[in-house]
Amino acid sequence: MAHALPPLEDMIRTLVATPSVSSLQPALDQGNGTVCERLADWLEPLGFSIDIKPVPGQPGKVNLVARSGGGEDGLVLAGHTDTVPFDAALWRHDPFGGECRDGRLYGLGSADMKSFLAVVAHAAARVDLGKLARPLVILGTADEESGMGGARALVDEGARLGARVLVGEPTSLRPIDRHKGVLMERIRIDGRSGHASDPAAGRNAIEGMIAAIAALQDFRARLAAELPDLGFPVPGPTLNLGAIRGGDNPNRICGHCELDVDLRLVPGMTTASAREGLRAAVRAALAGGGFEVGFTALFEGVDPLAPGAARELATACEHAAGHACGAVNFGTEGPLFQQLDMEVVICGPGEIAVAHQPDESVDLAEVARAVDMVEGLVQRFCGAGR
Repeated sequence: MAHALPPLEDMIRTLVATPSVSSLQPALDQGNGTVCERLADWLEPLGFSIDIKPVPGQPGKVNLVARSGGGEDGLVLAGHTDTVPFDAALWRHDPFGGECRDGRLYGLGSADMKSFLAVVAHAAARVDLGKLARPLVILGTADEESGMGGARALVDEGARLGARVLVGEPTSLRPIDRHKGVLMERIRIDGRSGHASDPAAGRNAIEGMIAAIAALQDFRARLAAELPDLGFPVPGPTLNLGAIRGGDNPNRICGHCELDVDLRLVPGMTTASAREGLRAAVRAALAGGGFEVGFTALFEGVDPLAPGAARELATACEHAAGHACGAVNFGTEGPLFQQLDMEVVICGPGEIAVAHQPDESVDLAEVARAVDMVEGLVQRFCGAGR
């Protein structure tokens, strides 16, 4: 049974035109409720029951759970509803305009990942939800781009959503069953300021940070030597020294210095053990030097994604895509969904190379192919009729 929805291109344009920036900077951070309301307006007439759930402790942030059918053994189609911030001056196209040119639709979140939200609605509209043998759930999460607060809230409540989940991050419709984890940490070293004419009168925090950085580089080298690359485009764990701040004048001994780092993990590592190892390496480097060192988790982190025992969804995606499951360097909500006892595959339209970039865009022909692919998965795992 067919259900009328706006054209796919128009739905993507509507979602792109609805701002939902997620940021750790309060001045840039926005809610995602309006995006979820748009999705609800499309999904409820198809026969889905709608639950818009506030994310505890995050005003304006909500998760959308649209469900058709009962039980816990069905298929979940998941996408985050937020975007990263943007610099309008670097865009040639209106970030919220949804302009189409040469078969591509331009706009913030077009690839990452509002097009997938329109895809799943169109795929669902092609099936008769009243004939589902197993449940179909469409999930729109909050805050993926800054802290993954929406998915964490679902884990905290022990949400029972389904047996398997397709996360539609931009992979050019190639299935992914492995990705790196990530954590972000701030290291603060406190020394003692003083006049530059007498270095011994103070304790230079920049010099302490030089020792800490050397220890971090050794830590990175040890991880790379101990862990296999597992077929990732960038082999092994990586550690990026992202930002450093210290001192205020050449003629003063620096009393405080901060360093922000990003550590990417491979399967076999956990965020907890990696953070503990990083902190231990820095403490050991500074021991006995008279410095005080402190640590702040800028991003709590997400563990790496590795295949579980279940492979039904992965096999079906490989067959539909014509490609074996692969690995990517970026992280997703997938490991959190694994904590809810779901098989996880990452696969969606769009290229990660254009995500988080000025003039982000998505290939509309690939989006149309994604509808066919997702419909086939719904037929396969929910036993839907047309």
